[in-house]
Amino acid sequence: MRIPVLMSALCALVCAAPAIAGPLKLNDKGYFETRGVNVMVFSNWYDGLFSDAKISGVEIIHQGVRTATNGDVRLMPTPGQWDEIGQMSDRKFDPATGIIETTLTYPAYDFTYVMRAVPKGEGVEITINLDKPLPAALEGRAGFNLEFLPAAYFRKSYMADNKAGSFPLYPSGPMKTLADGKTEPLPLASGRSFVLAPEDATRRVTVTSADPINLYDGRNQAQNGWYVLRGLIPAGKTGAVISWTVTPNSDPNWVRPAMIAHSQLGYAPQGRKVAVIELDRNDTSPASARLLEVSADGATTPVLTADAKPWGQYLRYDYRTFDFSSVTKPGLYMIEYGSQRTATFRIDPAIYAEAWQPTLEVFMPVQMDHMFVNEAYRVWHGDPHRDDALQAPLNQDHIDLYASKDTTDTRFKPFEHIPGLNVGGWLDAGDFDIRTQTNYGVVRNLVETWELFGIDRDQTTIDQDRRYVDIHVPDGQADMLQQIRHGAIQLIAQFDSVGHAINGIVEPDVAQYTHLGDAVTKTDGLIYDPSLKAGEVVGNRSGTRDDRWAFTNKSSSLNYGSIAALAASSRALRGFDDPLADKALGIATRVWDEEQSHPPIIFQHGNTTGGPILNEELTAAVELLITTKDPKYAKRIEALWPQVEKAFPPNADLIAKVIPYMPKGFKARVRPAVIAYAAEVKKMSTANPFGVPITEAGWAGSGRVIDFGLTNAWLNSQFPDVIGTESVFAALEFLHGTHPGSNVSFVSGIGTVSKEVAYGANRADFSFIAGGVVPGVLILKPDFPENKEDWPFLWGENEYVISQAPIYIQLVHRARALSEGVK
Repeated sequence: MRIPVLMSALCALVCAAPAIAGPLKLNDKGYFETRGVNVMVFSNWYDGLFSDAKISGVEIIHQGVRTATNGDVRLMPTPGQWDEIGQMSDRKFDPATGIIETTLTYPAYDFTYVMRAVPKGEGVEITINLDKPLPAALEGRAGFNLEFLPAAYFRKSYMADNKAGSFPLYPSGPMKTLADGKTEPLPLASGRSFVLAPEDATRRVTVTSADPINLYDGRNQAQNGWYVLRGLIPAGKTGAVISWTVTPNSDPNWVRPAMIAHSQLGYAPQGRKVAVIELDRNDTSPASARLLEVSADGATTPVLTADAKPWGQYLRYDYRTFDFSSVTKPGLYMIEYGSQRTATFRIDPAIYAEAWQPTLEVFMPVQMDHMFVNEAYRVWHGDPHRDDALQAPLNQDHIDLYASKDTTDTRFKPFEHIPGLNVGGWLDAGDFDIRTQTNYGVVRNLVETWELFGIDRDQTTIDQDRRYVDIHVPDGQADMLQQIRHGAIQLIAQFDSVGHAINGIVEPDVAQYTHLGDAVTKTDGLIYDPSLKAGEVVGNRSGTRDDRWAFTNKSSSLNYGSIAALAASSRALRGFDDPLADKALGIATRVWDEEQSHPPIIFQHGNTTGGPILNEELTAAVELLITTKDPKYAKRIEALWPQVEKAFPPNADLIAKVIPYMPKGFKARVRPAVIAYAAEVKKMSTANPFGVPITEAGWAGSGRVIDFGLTNAWLNSQFPDVIGTESVFAALEFLHGTHPGSNVSFVSGIGTVSKEVAYGANRADFSFIAGGVVPGVLILKPDFPENKEDWPFLWGENEYVISQAPIYIQLVHRARALSEGVK
C-alpha cells in the first residue's frame, strides 16, 4: 500500500501541470521572456581577460535570479576560466520569427558551428548546427554545456530519467585521471531528461534531449566551478547535432518583491534622505511608503507616510522615490513599502564617524604583502613571498595582463633573482600580485586623506623590522602613516633594485595564480638557485623555481606615477620617518629630471604599465609642486594644460588640488572646463534614479562612483558656485545600499546588511574581510543588474581591490566633514 501512495505523491510533485505564464517570446531587446523567466542567448560575451567570466552563451534569469550561464560548445566537461572558448563572429535575432542565431568558431581546429534558439512549447529549443562533421581532434571533447549556479541549487534535488538525486553541498563527486596526469570529473548522473529542483517552482528547470546528457560538478576541479549539464557532439554528423529543449518553470502570477534601496549605514539628521524603490513592471502595490521609528521594546511607530514619487524606468524595472529628509530626529528607523520592510538604520549626527575604520584597520592590513598578519586568535596569512623575485622571461604574454618585451630593461637575466623586492606593498585584490600602478595610487590617496583630515588613529601594530602586523593592537603610531610607509618601501625598492618603476610582481603560472588559502604557502620562501636540484635546500636558497616574477620593462607612465606617490609620501612621512622621506623625495626629483630629458618611453599592455602618459606626468608635476614649491613644476603644468583641458574629467581633481599652488590667472583658465564638466555631471546625475554614474561593463563600478564623489568634492573646494557636494552623499549612499538590484552595502561590515560573501583570498570560505569594498552592481546586457550575495566567485561583482580602500576612507571623511562641519 505504501509504494502506490509514495508514487502518487511523487507524481503529484513532479508530474502535475501547474499554471504557467505562457510561451517564451523573443522581445525587442534580443532575449526570450515570459512572466518570471528570461532566457538570454549571447546577449553578453566572455571577458577577454579570463575567457570565462560566467556571463555568456545561454543564460537563464529565473524569478529575478540568474541561475544558469555559459550555454555553449566547450571542450571540457567543466572548463575553467582559462580554458579554450569559441570566438563569436555573428549574432542575429528576429522578433518576428522568434529566432536567435549565433555563429562561433574555434580557429585552431577549423571548427565552426551555429547555435540556433527558438521557442518550443513553454521553453526554448537550442540546437548546435554543423556544415561539416566535427574535426577528429575534437571527437569526444566538444560538447554543449549549460552551467547552473551551485548556490541556487544547494539543498535541492534533481531527477535524471525519473531517478532522483541530490545536488552535493560540498564537491565530492567521482573523478578520473587522464593520460596526461590531469583529472576531470565523472558524471554525477546521466539521462535524456533532467528536472532540476522539482520541489522548488522558483528553480525548476526541465532539460530534454534525444541523446544522453551528463550532469557534472565543476567544483571538484575549481572552487568557482558550477554544476554542468553536458551533451557530447557526435562524430561524423552534420546538421542539428545537438538538440535540447530547456524549460524553466514560469508563474503567471509572479511579481518580484519590491526592493527598497537605502543606506544600510544611515543618514545625518540634516542631510538629504531619499530611498529608491525598485519595482517589477507588473507590481501594482500601493504608491505610498512609511518611515517607522523603532523603539527599545521593538515597537514601531510611523513617523512619516508619503507617496512614493514615480521616477520612471531604468533598465528592466520601474522606480519610485521616497523622500524622508524632513525627519531629523536621531534614532533607529526602517522603511515600509507594501509588504516589504527594510532592515533598521540610524539617523545620527555622527553617522560617518566610524564607517571608515574597518577599511583602514582590517582590510588594509590583511592585504599587506611581505608581512605576517595576525588578528587575535586568527592568522590571516604568514610572511609571504620572501623569495621575491625572479626576472621575468622575455617576450612573455603572461596572466593577469602582465607582459614583457624582447629585453628586460635591467641588468638581470631571465629567471635571475632580483634582490631587494621582498618588502612592502599590498596584494592587489583576491589574487596575490603586487601591481605597481595600484600601489602608487594607494599611496597617493592615503597621503591625500592624511593631509586633508589628519587621521591619527592607532589600532594596529605594524612592525617593519619584524615583518609583523597585529590587528586591534595599538603600537603608538598612526596607522595611516604606517600604511603610507609600507607602500613607499615597495616603490623605493623598485628604483633601488632595477633603477626604475616596474610593472609589478606576479605569480609564474596559473596554478599559483589560482591559489586559495594562506599566501605564505604559495612558495617555499626560499630564493631560487638554478645550481640546486628541485627540492634541494641550502641556506635560504632552493632548487624549486616557485618564486614570483618581476616584470620590469620601462614605462615613463609608471615612473611618473611612482614618483608622484613618492613625492607625496615624503610630505606625510616628514617627522615620522625622515630618512625615508628624504629618500623618497630624492628619487622623485631625480627621476623627474631624467624623464624630462628624453621623449617618453611608451610601453602599454593592459592595466599594468601605467595610465595615459598625460595623466601620469601631470600627477607627478602636481605632487612635486606641492612638495617642493619649485616653479619649474608649475611651468610644466601650465604647458600641459591645453592637453589636459581636452581630457579634463579624469584630471579634474588634480587640477583643483593644485590651483592654490599655481600662478594667479590659472584658476580663471580652468573655469570654462569646470563649467562644461558640471553640465556632464548634471546629465550623469539624472540618467538613473540613484544620482551617480553606473558602469555598464564587465567590471562593476563602485570605484567610478567613489571617484565621481571625490572629484566633485575637489572641484567644489575651488568652484563652489559651479559644482555642489550632493554627489559626495549620493556616492556614499550608493555604496551603502542605494543602488539597483538589491540594497546590500558594498562595504563588508558597514551597515546593517552588508557584503558577507565576497571575493578575496577568503572566497573559498564564503566569508568576508571587514572594510573591503566590492565592485558592486554588474549590468548584464541588455538590462539586468546583478550582485550575487551567495556566490563569491564572480570577480566583476564581488572582488575586493586594494585601490578602493583609501578612496572609500576619504569619501567617508568628506561626507563627515560636510555633515558635521569637522575637519
